[in-house]
Amino acid sequence: MVEVRERPKTRGEPSEGGTHSIRKIGVIGAGQMGGGIAHVCALAGFQVLLNDIAVERISEGIATISGNLARQVSRQRISDEERQAAIKRINPAPSLDALGDCDLVIEAATENEEVKRKIFGTLCPTLKAGAIIGTSTSSISITRLAAATDRPEHFIGIHFMNPAPLMELVEVIRGIATDDATFGTTKQFIAKLGKQIAVSEDFPAFIVNRILLPMINEAIYTLYEGVGNVEAIDTAMRLGAHHPMGPLELADFIGLDTCLSVMQVLHEGLADSKYRPCPLLVKYVEAGWLGRKTRRGFYDYRGDKPVPTR
Repeated sequence: MVEVRERPKTRGEPSEGGTHSIRKIGVIGAGQMGGGIAHVCALAGFQVLLNDIAVERISEGIATISGNLARQVSRQRISDEERQAAIKRINPAPSLDALGDCDLVIEAATENEEVKRKIFGTLCPTLKAGAIIGTSTSSISITRLAAATDRPEHFIGIHFMNPAPLMELVEVIRGIATDDATFGTTKQFIAKLGKQIAVSEDFPAFIVNRILLPMINEAIYTLYEGVGNVEAIDTAMRLGAHHPMGPLELADFIGLDTCLSVMQVLHEGLADSKYRPCPLLVKYVEAGWLGRKTRRGFYDYRGDKPVPTR
């Protein structure tokens, strides 16, 4: 008779219910997306460590979060007590080493695969066993990114919509190696944030951006070919399709560099000419006109009121 002994659990491994215990969250990237994720997590009661490549960026990110929380108070969406408690839960993490005790780390760096892979290469040796790595990539293969880590079974796509504090949806994408415990824990975590989940297969750009970005790219082609100017195109889609924001205004909000990155992933990943990035989008990115974050894109934001640039 063979005696079977239960192996003691390593700290951070899945608990009895087949899911991981999430209490402390690390967020890599203190910009618009990372800051929004930190905001949502802190408001939901999680301890948050916010990381970026420079301490100044972390400080700016926390200041932006504080301002956004105050705006929610003024609109009576949260109480001032909730605001104060949330901001106290967010602490700076000047280096990736500081994230070693996190149960879940969400990467929200720039939409560049090489940058993300370098981050994971530095991050993984610092993490405890069983810690989950999530990426908020909007288009890149989860399976491929997971392969750059030491824990592909604990790696998953957690794609927040922008701005994270306002948008209700989070896309969840399993890589080929993502295990059931990681998937289950991620769903529980998102539910605690008060968000809805859409599960996507691991195909280029997933669901939302697979549909949204080609529409934006087509709007840019419409501008490029002279069918209409910026104002006409955005007005047509706001009033004619009842979109809350015109596609060119939305592109500026997303960031034209991000729009281009997603279209390149779609074009290369699906090998279909219908996903070819519009040459005008490429030119704007080459010029450094990336939208709101650089104060120029399809609109010029340097004055009191946005002015179309074409």
